Amino acid sequence: MTTPPLRKRVKRLVRYLIIRACLVPLQLLPLRAASWLGERLGAMAFVLAPGQRRKTLASISTAYPEKPEAERLALARACFIHIGRMVMEMVCIEQFDARRHELVEWMPEARAAMDAALARGKGVVFVTGHVGNWELLARYVALENYPAAVIGKEASDPRTTRLIERFRASGKLRVIWRGHQGAAKDMLRALKGNSILGILIDQDTKVQSVWVPYFGKLAKTPRAAADLALRTGAAPLLGFCTRVGPLHYRITMRELPLPELEREAAAVELTAALTRGIEEQVRAHPEQWVWMHQRWKSPPEEAK
Repeated sequence: MTTPPLRKRVKRLVRYLIIRACLVPLQLLPLRAASWLGERLGAMAFVLAPGQRRKTLASISTAYPEKPEAERLALARACFIHIGRMVMEMVCIEQFDARRHELVEWMPEARAAMDAALARGKGVVFVTGHVGNWELLARYVALENYPAAVIGKEASDPRTTRLIERFRASGKLRVIWRGHQGAAKDMLRALKGNSILGILIDQDTKVQSVWVPYFGKLAKTPRAAADLALRTGAAPLLGFCTRVGPLHYRITMRELPLPELEREAAAVELTAALTRGIEEQVRAHPEQWVWMHQRWKSPPEEAK
């Protein structure tokens, strides 16, 4: 691995130190005040981060070309506000943990779907997207004493990566870092041990992918979730943690059938079905998705 230039290393160090310096005082805020502050910070970021605002508006225009400009701007601002609130709520995660049964409703039919899948003994490939509060979703399930691991991408700075890892470990979550030596074996081992393996598949990243429709346009989509479910027989579950109030969330999940097709066609079909489920969730709660991600950045010609 090549060493980054000095300027980049200094920038990463400064960013990490700022995060650490801010965490302690912010964690002392009451949860409601933290959420309110996150709303204000999100609104400020919408104004002060023009690059991210442009990416957000471009994605919204791609997904909703029929929306007038005023609606697209309102949706983009609501997206920034949601992310700001979510981040600040996660900063105060210990308070959320203590009140999780009051603030988070795990729908009975969703919990029954998880229990039924685990009862078969082959593990669960749990798929979600960057919509709602995906960190809280994984944490809540793990804190309810379900064995769970999540696949993650390391941050650009190893200190930040360790900070993320400690955060998730405090919620009984094990992280399998994508690209690490032995990561694939760790994923298979988790499923063989009848654990839940969480994967997010709604971003265009440098991993093995297939092309499936998303908002009516082909999008490069990670195939790992489908491949793992088909290879091991693990149950593919799709779930979300949706904001339903200022400090309240609702967890939903459902199992998808494994396609009875040859392996490659089955992987594409299952990835497409999971992506349809994510799209349905985003359409229902568009302000809760990370529109600043360039979901359609890979040119469609690569699909051929």
